[in-house]
Amino acid sequence: MRNPNIIAGLDIGSSMVRVVITEIEDDRLKIVGIGKASSGGIRRGVVVNLEKTITAINQAVKDAEAMAGVKVSSVFVSIGGDHIRSLNSRGIVAVSRSSGEITHSDIARAIDAARAVAIPMDREIIHTIPQEFTVDDQTGIKDPTGMSGVRLEVDVHIVTAAGTSAQNLFRAVRKAELEVEELVLTPLASAAAALSEDEQELGSLLIDFGGGTTDLAVFYDGSIRHSAVIGLGGKSVTNDIAIGLRIPLDAAESLKIKYGCALSTLIDAEETLALPNSGGRAAREISRSVLTAIIEPRVEEILRLALRELRRTPFAKNLSTGIVLTGGAATMPGVLELCEKIFNIPAKIGVPQDFSGLTDVVKDPGFTTALGLLLYGLRDDDFDAVFEEENILIRWLEPILRLFRKKS
Repeated sequence: MRNPNIIAGLDIGSSMVRVVITEIEDDRLKIVGIGKASSGGIRRGVVVNLEKTITAINQAVKDAEAMAGVKVSSVFVSIGGDHIRSLNSRGIVAVSRSSGEITHSDIARAIDAARAVAIPMDREIIHTIPQEFTVDDQTGIKDPTGMSGVRLEVDVHIVTAAGTSAQNLFRAVRKAELEVEELVLTPLASAAAALSEDEQELGSLLIDFGGGTTDLAVFYDGSIRHSAVIGLGGKSVTNDIAIGLRIPLDAAESLKIKYGCALSTLIDAEETLALPNSGGRAAREISRSVLTAIIEPRVEEILRLALRELRRTPFAKNLSTGIVLTGGAATMPGVLELCEKIFNIPAKIGVPQDFSGLTDVVKDPGFTTALGLLLYGLRDDDFDAVFEEENILIRWLEPILRLFRKKS
């Protein structure tokens, strides 16, 4: 059993595995430990080498525990990858009490009714997120508890993952001798850290520009309305550099981090940079504009795919607060400006708030998901406390209900 005052987040990305350990201090999270390790066993959010993934998790957790001076036994874990799918659904139930008072049990039954959608046998539901409730003819209700009505409806956002991908992620964490508190969708975790209440209420698009994938989430009226995953990320840029300049991948990654820019108008065309020796070739110099000419088309492609995904939703014109960028690849110069140019709306780099302790980590967008997992875990504990008394029977029955759904 984990220490209730300690919450740990484990972000298993395609480029890096990141761990953040926090203590709950006056309802606020204090960062006490940070760890990270190169991720060689993950490709586009999917475990492709179990042993390498376990090694990376162990290394990151060990470093975070050494810094924090505490041992963690369980973690909230991010899940992403282009196997993720999402849809919106609606559940309708009759209010159970003769008095018409809506209870937590009614809400749970409505959400369970919304989950009764046809999904392939090889997929698992990892999130069912209420968007809004309707009591009789009254719409737009966020929490109907205690209200009176005859009929209760709920609109939910359902996120599914490939069953084998989720199981392999579970297995990697368990073999690293950690318990999984919950799998949390990467952009959902990032949003918990990077988006303010106003941004979620008035409308915003979160773009998590990771190593293997780029994750999207549309928020409006206080809830997530759409989520999607693009199977391209920062590693795609690195591959393009390696192929275009005929240099090894590690040299291409180093070049991208040190000199990379996603917009040609931001660089000096006369600036040159030295390429490392590779394959017996002598060191050579190229113009920085050549590097940018390789990077810009790929970043533009990723952002245009994100724009196309946004236009598939009815919320493309409801982004009053603009775009929030997170993820390690978002720090590259020119990404922010190119994003604003393509979407024609304001964009910014998301900066997590309300953390104390080792707050330097907050400045790195690559840690946004890990920090969001912590906030998600804190809110999850609050949610459990509210529902503990009335919803315990439904929690006990849920594994049985899930088994019957699979067989039917």
